Amino acid sequence: MARNIQSLERAAAMLRLLAGGERRLGLSDIASSLDLAKGTAHGILRTLQAEGFVEQDDASGRYQLGAELLRLGTTYLDVHELRARALVWTDDLARSSGESVHLGVLHQQGVLIVHHVFRPDDSRQVLEIGAMQPLHCTALGKVLSAYDPVAHSEALESDRKAFTDRTVCELDAFEQILDLTRARGYAADVEETWEGVASVAAPIHDRRRMPVGAVGITGAVERLCRSDEAGALRPELIAAVRDCARAVSRDLGAGRF
Repeated sequence: MARNIQSLERAAAMLRLLAGGERRLGLSDIASSLDLAKGTAHGILRTLQAEGFVEQDDASGRYQLGAELLRLGTTYLDVHELRARALVWTDDLARSSGESVHLGVLHQQGVLIVHHVFRPDDSRQVLEIGAMQPLHCTALGKVLSAYDPVAHSEALESDRKAFTDRTVCELDAFEQILDLTRARGYAADVEETWEGVASVAAPIHDRRRMPVGAVGITGAVERLCRSDEAGALRPELIAAVRDCARAVSRDLGAGRF
């Protein structure tokens, strides 16, 4: 059986201790409460402080929880609420489109899949919750890059590598795609990430009208694209994805678009 890492256990115990009180705690209080040597406690506190998880009051020298923990907690709540609000609408989208549905959020320099509804047929499928997708070529990634300034910066700094001969990697061409995405309210990926696969995605906004994620459908090119125009997505599928994104946004308090 794998052993726990003692330093991480002590750091977690320290954060719980600081979270449990209404006042700041000094080094002696923390060391005594956790039965640690002062030198050990101080080393852990310095590491947590450097990462933003703990802050030290300049006047008293006492410690309290830091802003980074609040940011992480808010992110978790935002993603949890986003997924909860999207459950019904993404199920409806999968049924109406006949395709798999993905809900994605920005994570580091990619798109983290936080919800996945299987295509409503008997085919064998793999659950992709927790998977990462690139920002520069997937429909979800383009939407986030177009509407979220942080995602845009991450996409510019990332390694925009080619996955197929259709992948757009050049910066000016990528920026033009983002302009087009904002102009029409959705993004497309037709064999830019995977051969034979197409996707379309639209942005989800919260009550502050800030982009918090993207929702999209993915399927075979022959199902998602028009037969009379190469590379053109079926308009009814685009409309369905945009309607889903608007519905989730309204549930998050974004109001009418």
